[in-house]
Amino acid sequence: MKDLLKKVRQIEIKTKRLTNNLFMGEYQSSFKGRGMVFSEVRPYQYGDDVRNIDWNKTAHFSEPYVKVFEEERELTLMLLVDVSASQNFGTRKQLKKQTVAEICATLAFSAMANNDKVGLLLYSDQVELYLPPSKGKFQALRIIRELVEYEPKNAKTDLNAALDFLLSTQKRKSICFILSDFTDINYEKSLRIAARKHELTGIRVYDEKEEFLPNIGLANIIDNETGEMRMINTSSASVRRNYEQFYRRVRDQFLNIFSKSGAGTIEIRTDQDYIKALLAYFKSNHAA
Repeated sequence: MKDLLKKVRQIEIKTKRLTNNLFMGEYQSSFKGRGMVFSEVRPYQYGDDVRNIDWNKTAHFSEPYVKVFEEERELTLMLLVDVSASQNFGTRKQLKKQTVAEICATLAFSAMANNDKVGLLLYSDQVELYLPPSKGKFQALRIIRELVEYEPKNAKTDLNAALDFLLSTQKRKSICFILSDFTDINYEKSLRIAARKHELTGIRVYDEKEEFLPNIGLANIIDNETGEMRMINTSSASVRRNYEQFYRRVRDQFLNIFSKSGAGTIEIRTDQDYIKALLAYFKSNHAA
């Protein structure tokens, strides 16, 4: 428990500082609220839209009054996190799942600072854990704790299960970030349906050694999701080429499916600065 609290505290300190110092409203300006809601009535000023004149108040005070509207800011942020066994991989700075935890913490604290609700959905080839959207620091810390300590029941991946659950539980439009390496297949239809209702962004977190297979001679390679072990000859140019082609297929599939569905994409390598990637995305999203 001591180690758990220490890890949660370390992530809280790091990500909260980054959120406060670097985001500077980028999160807030990137996502629009649900619409406009009535705020107040005030005397007409030059340049006001005459369509907003409140005729009852105008008649009562014998001078023009207008209704003032403001954006209904409260949003719901949902974090859909892949906890399959492929997340337990990392050769440089840290494991993929550790990078994912920090990204989620940054987004959760951003939502908290803007008084938005935030929820968590952990999935493998089934929904493993669901925290309904809620506000406040306690919710943000609980999300971090689950990301740090949760032990998945299954090793494989199926994004369809997570998207189906999202559609069944979130009836109103939500801002949804899906964090995974997206080594998955046949999720295009589910993603397209979910993207019609929610604002989706896929964050693909990957390790450097998933791009290129190093030449280290004979090596035992384990598939984390199936448990299968094979000895391969990494000195073989064709073996390394096939490995790189598989990686490119996974990456291209991710980009193509999300693009066709109208969803956003971010790619983050475990040893790179994820804050820069998030900021760039928020700025481009706001400009769009």
